[in-house]
Amino acid sequence: MSSAGSPLGDGDGAVLGPIRPSGLLDVLRVASVVLDSQGRIVLWSPQAEELFGYGAEEALGQYAARIMVHEKHLDLVITLFSEVMRTGQSWAGVFPIRRKDGGTRLVEFRNMRLTDDQGGVYALGLAVDQSTVRRVEQDVALSTRIVAQSPIGLAVLDTALRYVSVNPALERINGVPVEEHLGHTIPEVLPQLDVAAVEAAARQVLDTGKPVVDQYMIGRTPADPDGDHAWTTSLFRLENALGSVLGVALSVVDVTEQYRAGIEAERARRRLALVADASARIGTTLDLERTARELADVAVPELADVAAVDLLDTVVLGRRSTLGPTESAVIRALAVQSTGTGSKDALLAADPPGRVARYGPDRFVTECVRTGLPVVLPQVKDEDLPRIARSAEAAELLGRAGVHSYLAVPLIAHGEVLGALDLKRTGNPLPFDEDDLLLARELAARAAIQIDNARWYQSARDAALTLQRSLLPSHPPVTGGLEVASRYQPAGATNEVGGDWFDVIPLDGGRTALVVGDVMGNGIPAAATMGRLRTATNTLASLGLDPAVLLEHLDRIVGELEDAIATCVYVVHDPRERQCLIANAGHLPPVRVRADGTPELLGLPTGVPLGVGGVGFSTTVVGLEPGDLLVLYTDGLVETRHHSLDERLDRLLTLLRGRPDRSLEETCDLLLRTLHEPDDFDDVALLIARATPPGGAVSPGRPAASDGASA
Repeated sequence: MSSAGSPLGDGDGAVLGPIRPSGLLDVLRVASVVLDSQGRIVLWSPQAEELFGYGAEEALGQYAARIMVHEKHLDLVITLFSEVMRTGQSWAGVFPIRRKDGGTRLVEFRNMRLTDDQGGVYALGLAVDQSTVRRVEQDVALSTRIVAQSPIGLAVLDTALRYVSVNPALERINGVPVEEHLGHTIPEVLPQLDVAAVEAAARQVLDTGKPVVDQYMIGRTPADPDGDHAWTTSLFRLENALGSVLGVALSVVDVTEQYRAGIEAERARRRLALVADASARIGTTLDLERTARELADVAVPELADVAAVDLLDTVVLGRRSTLGPTESAVIRALAVQSTGTGSKDALLAADPPGRVARYGPDRFVTECVRTGLPVVLPQVKDEDLPRIARSAEAAELLGRAGVHSYLAVPLIAHGEVLGALDLKRTGNPLPFDEDDLLLARELAARAAIQIDNARWYQSARDAALTLQRSLLPSHPPVTGGLEVASRYQPAGATNEVGGDWFDVIPLDGGRTALVVGDVMGNGIPAAATMGRLRTATNTLASLGLDPAVLLEHLDRIVGELEDAIATCVYVVHDPRERQCLIANAGHLPPVRVRADGTPELLGLPTGVPLGVGGVGFSTTVVGLEPGDLLVLYTDGLVETRHHSLDERLDRLLTLLRGRPDRSLEETCDLLLRTLHEPDDFDDVALLIARATPPGGAVSPGRPAASDGASA
């Protein structure tokens, strides 16, 4: 049997045992007085002592009217008392009473007749100070009015967390009538909401008495089953005046507008961040494919699950393109990016980078590049997939990938449509909306300028490279007692073609002229200057001039060209004398590698670059025995921004040391592969010659003859 004051439940909420009393009577301080039939006081409660000021020993046995009522009201009170005693009908009203201290107070009375088992008749009077009653009534009225009219959803849950009271606002928020709340728990009323956190918080409040304020909750109720709403809930423990726990007060505030505004603000922040990120990440180089990859990388995953950057093939080839309503679009894929395995099928459906594909006039990407307007499909239907995909097989892959939203925006630069940014969503459940369209157009606009710059740069670079390659010689592998190999390597994609060149010129008497030079600058002007210098060098070489004299003539020619400067090493090899005559115009020194594999930088007078003028050149005689190598190169092979020139020249000598049996072709490949980095800022001309013995091949490791060099 449970102890007094501890309620026992039967499982349905019914109370089977005694519970602690309410504190309301204590708040009211109800005084009780019992009178006999003559009007004498026979019972006097402590509250009566407090209300009237008389102790029990003073009041008991006294006529109530004499100590409780002013003389002027005596007759009225006696009449009322007599009526109650005679008829048995109760009387209620407000009456002024007189206190022991002489003061008066308005008191609410309830009078009724009592009968004992002996037939005796008594009068019971219940009295409460009117001001106390009014205060309680006002508090109750105020609470009732606030609860009923509050825009905040309010409810009272009992100790079993069942609704016992719900205000109209909560009824509207939940979309459930009040009567369907009462007696039920929150999960029973709102089964579609995840309210586990709210229930856990309510139990915590019941146990600890510590309120939980502004707990966030997101979901849907019957009031709006198709839209997410956000609420903040607060919970407070309810206790009576005696401290007994009555339950939990629950308040619910709909903050959906703030929630949506917050989401929109976050989306706007992320859009700005993405645009800023795009400005930093797109166009880091003037390489067309890399710029396209950078755009695709920015778009995934912030904007799409799959992104493709496609250009019209005519645009890539440097021509403008206009499509008629019935024309197909020939598209070159430049870049594709996806979020990963979730979009594997969609990635397979996309054209791989480098592929050229024809898209029919009914395809959405064709429509996009033809009109220069975006195409938005918030909800992709089955019949839309063939218009998105390249082929029926690709359409099937897109369907399997779960592509549910599609967006294509044109890439437009200087009024010309270059291609399209193609976006698809598979894992992201949200459809493309107006905000996504604005963001995609902003990214496309920024990227299109970079792509346009890259394609024109690439076109100019290709033209310069074609010109330069056309100007470089094709020479036999063996000529005039020399075995020769050469390489030309253009600069990395971030830079323009330079003016580096080499030449192998047969001369009279079995001699051979070797030339390596570098025109300052890049692009077509440098290539054109290089072509003029090569032609002049060939013409002067045919005259059999001394190397220093030849450089003096070249210096005057370059000086006549506007803003032209060049460096050059000119070598004349004489196999009969087993020597070379070398003159240098501001160029890096050649390397001689002895037949035993020992390399050395030739200590030649450096001279000044061609075009400076006013400074003479000198010729140095250097021995070159059969089996010896002479390595000529431009600065692009050894100069970098991160190492000193001495370090790089030491590295060159190390690579050339100790392998006399290595072929010249292998040596060229080794030097380029090891020394020239893909993103170096200069192109490279490399020319390697090996002296051959008269009438035979070079014997590896043959002892070298003395140098015999002279100025």
